[in-house]
Amino acid sequence: MPLRQTALHSTHLALDAKMVPFGGWDMPVSYPRGTIEEHMTCRRFAVMFDVSHLGTVRLEGAGSFGLLQAVLTNDLTKVAPGRAQYTHLLDPDDASVIDDIIVWWVEDEVFDVMPNASNTERVVRYLGGFDTTATRSVIAVQGPAARNMVAHVSPQAAAVGRFLVERVEVCGASCVVAGTGYTGEDGIEIAVPNDHASVVWDALMAAGVVPAGLGARDTLRLEAGLPLHGFELGAGITPLQANLNWVVGWKKRDFQGRAPLLAEKERGVERVLRGISTEGRRPSREGSVVHTAQGDGVVTSGNFSPVLGHGIAMAFLPPPVVEGEVVQIDVRGAALAGRVVALPFVRKSASGA
Repeated sequence: MPLRQTALHSTHLALDAKMVPFGGWDMPVSYPRGTIEEHMTCRRFAVMFDVSHLGTVRLEGAGSFGLLQAVLTNDLTKVAPGRAQYTHLLDPDDASVIDDIIVWWVEDEVFDVMPNASNTERVVRYLGGFDTTATRSVIAVQGPAARNMVAHVSPQAAAVGRFLVERVEVCGASCVVAGTGYTGEDGIEIAVPNDHASVVWDALMAAGVVPAGLGARDTLRLEAGLPLHGFELGAGITPLQANLNWVVGWKKRDFQGRAPLLAEKERGVERVLRGISTEGRRPSREGSVVHTAQGDGVVTSGNFSPVLGHGIAMAFLPPPVVEGEVVQIDVRGAALAGRVVALPFVRKSASGA
């Protein structure tokens, strides 16, 4: 099956982006300045990502709220129209995370459910709704200067606050804008009709926002301690194992997967997600075994941290392992020393921006 292309595909090629397959899409992993420079520009200034590969499933009508409340883990009564909420869709049998989702509550009876790229069809099967992914592009503008830069293009979009959602006009197009992102920095995400995507992208570039690829998006989310589906979340991994108990609305009478998740909560998890700081520039990688005094664990994501200047990793470890404990990571037969640390590794604008 050929790779899908976003409406900005030709724009990325014109910018000499390095393109790679991701979730069934042909996506920019980096631009000529490179991943580390793009990463640091996000921490210090502002960058933008084409994240149009992410899904959008539109639910409308009087039953939409009740359906989302009955299926997804988080409690929508904690928010209101004009707000966004992070939540999970669980397997009904073992409570593993089918997908982690952002719900944009656009208006009273209008919800945009935002799945991961490869999970959009599965989310539609559980929730119904309309897959509108092919009709719009999503541009994420992130960094400490993101709102100042966006204000040159659309003051209304720049004013959409953290985890708020609003319909605004950007470059003459009606867009849905949310104060969300995946970098640990402030910023917004703009859902724009495809025929205006390049206009908005070019206007943001003219305002000084720098394009960045999925490589930088991954190192940024790792520094921020944010889970990635297929690594820290997925088959056989529950929200409790991923240290995301706060995503679960336990006070709700029911939601899909509640019974097996409650059973795990009562008996205790057998592993839990932790952060590991490693020595030197050499990072550990996914699948590396972590040796601890309480038993072995496994690295889910590892890379070099551009801000900290050394390796960082997230790993599932035995629950008795505590922060400060020294561990050894087997990286292709070589021992790499590490120490268990609190997440996130890097807090917002910690680079001194």
